[in-house]
Amino acid sequence: MIKTGEGLITADLCDRMGHFTTRHYTAAFDEASYVLAEACGLVPDSETGFADLELIMKFTAEIREGDRFYIKSGVVKLGNSSFTAFHQMYNAKDNTPVASCEEKAVVFDLVKRKSKPMPDEFRALAGKFLID
Repeated sequence: MIKTGEGLITADLCDRMGHFTTRHYTAAFDEASYVLAEACGLVPDSETGFADLELIMKFTAEIREGDRFYIKSGVVKLGNSSFTAFHQMYNAKDNTPVASCEEKAVVFDLVKRKSKPMPDEFRALAGKFLID
């Protein structure tokens, strides 16, 4: 897995109870997905990108205002045009896992608005980040 994100929890990222709020977990995992895709050679441009099909998030511990976090990501599965990524968020204070996100996505033709075959470069580079 590679490091794909990090941040500091500030008051504006918290809910009324002082916890990092779900919408910002989603944003952090979304940013991590772009970092992972770029590490695999898929840099979205005007013709090719990727589209999420499904996100499954699990929350295992709380992080609050003042906590720092980091995200590590890897690739779980590669298909013809799809891939499944796994993102794990940790509390940087003690390296405790706090949340995870399984992301199913497709390589996407932004002009034709449909999935397209995975580029060979993506497949080759993603192989370096395969996890169980």
